[in-house]
Amino acid sequence: MAFGLKKRGPSTFERAADGSMTLMEHIRELRSRLFRASLGILAGLIAGFWLAEPVFMLLKRPYCRLPGTTNAEGKCQDLLALAPTTGFLLTVKLALWLGLIIGGPVWLYQLWAFIAPGLHRHERKWAYVFVAIAAPLFAAGGVLAYFVVDKGLGFLMEAGVGGLSNQFEVSAYIAFVTNMILLFGVAFEFPLILLMLNFTGVASARRLLSWWRAVIFVSFAFAAIATPDPGPFGMTLLASALSLLYFVAVGVAFLNDKRRGRGREMYAGVADDEVSPLDLSVEPVEAAGRVEATAPVGAPQPIAAPAPIERRYDDMT
Repeated sequence: MAFGLKKRGPSTFERAADGSMTLMEHIRELRSRLFRASLGILAGLIAGFWLAEPVFMLLKRPYCRLPGTTNAEGKCQDLLALAPTTGFLLTVKLALWLGLIIGGPVWLYQLWAFIAPGLHRHERKWAYVFVAIAAPLFAAGGVLAYFVVDKGLGFLMEAGVGGLSNQFEVSAYIAFVTNMILLFGVAFEFPLILLMLNFTGVASARRLLSWWRAVIFVSFAFAAIATPDPGPFGMTLLASALSLLYFVAVGVAFLNDKRRGRGREMYAGVADDEVSPLDLSVEPVEAAGRVEATAPVGAPQPIAAPAPIERRYDDMT
């Protein structure tokens, strides 16, 4: 008895990549991937409810280090809640943030699986590299934001007017800390933008390096607005970190240009508004060789008379 192997058809990825999927199939695929991403976020949300209390205590530590926030027993006083639902809503908010982070591998994969068929092979390869770098950069920005908030709150309280209590409203305080972490994390993604410009051929490494004055100025201006304390500590720390990441990105861009051979083209050293150099040297023209006479062309042969029309075609034509 002979057994035949069932021929496997093209996968969904292959059909989406070669453009053979219809519009309705694309919509069904988007629906299924959104459903799976929602399940991942829901699972992360459930886990976030269990982790909301430890994360809240971690975010509360900078507040507990402020003067006047501990009682006689050395325990940190509670933050102020202005409504009965504040505690529950804060738990839901923290659980949602944690759900997005914990379920990140699931919904990021579903998003990537939907857009990857529209990219070329080398574009997918560089996308993997950029995503692998983006996550540690965002985490580093979040850690720096937590450190700046820890040091900046003390300066803000000491620089303010006297006679005020250090007891903060819990929603405003948590929103302040989480917004700082998000802001610093997004700011640390700036080098990836420069690398994208270089890897796609939009800007060379020399062009990126020529922007160093503007980049340092913008880094300090952004740090002065983003940091919570008006003192020089947090601003200098954030601006120095952004400037360092900028020069690291420029160094990687120089290595990429060297690997691709950029800068060795014929007119690489010529500016866009400069006339390209012309070779005006005169070379002597030597005398041409003697041309031999050609043989005469023979007379054409006579053309045979055409056959009768009934003999030109067969029975089929």
